[in-house]
Amino acid sequence: MTEVNRLLATLKRQLKAQTLTYGDVARALGLSEASVKRLFASRRFTIERLVQISQLAGFTLAELAQESAASVPRLKTLTLAQEKELVSDPKLLVVAVCAFNHWSPTDIVATYRITKAECLKRLLILDRMGILALLPGDRIRLLAARNFDWLANGPIRQFFLKQGMGDFLSSPFSEPNESIDFAHGMLAASAHAEMQLEVRRLRIRLSELHEESAAAPMAQKQGVGMLVAMRHWEPKWFRELRRPEN
Repeated sequence: MTEVNRLLATLKRQLKAQTLTYGDVARALGLSEASVKRLFASRRFTIERLVQISQLAGFTLAELAQESAASVPRLKTLTLAQEKELVSDPKLLVVAVCAFNHWSPTDIVATYRITKAECLKRLLILDRMGILALLPGDRIRLLAARNFDWLANGPIRQFFLKQGMGDFLSSPFSEPNESIDFAHGMLAASAHAEMQLEVRRLRIRLSELHEESAAAPMAQKQGVGMLVAMRHWEPKWFRELRRPEN
């Protein structure tokens, strides 16, 4: 569905929710009901008409556009095949991660050894995969939900464990904007569940701050990695000291 069709579908849905008919719209606009029907059928609205009908439904045009955007199903995960496709092409993975971080094609080409043609080719692949929409002017609109996640034990996570984990942890974490902490405790089942919830909240907060920073100039932003892990664990040298079970 195109953006125009989706916007008009949203407008029709909101008019119906207010129990407003084409006749009601016609009377409010000073038109015949047949004219209003032709207007919706042809989809040839002026901005002024669209604003008038939106207000009749109780929305500003900006609010209607937001409502329309919210109706688009957002991608929460990829398929196994799609994740395999991403990790099979390093440039595709770079372009995908940059797009998730609100980089423009110009930013990508200026930063990495990727030509504009190579970048646009990968963006078209990501468009086909439903991860983003490549718009006129090489603009990118993300289609992933805020709570988007990679598949558990899928190709992307396995790629990170094999190639990214060691690189991430190779830092001494001594810079002012770096930190690494480790804590250990004995938790009851209820406490463990509560701690898992806190971990999820922290991940969500990072996502929120990421979105808030999207409008900032590239020169004012830096990529940040956050690794949060929790598991039932007893250090190996503890396990080696355990008495044999009877």
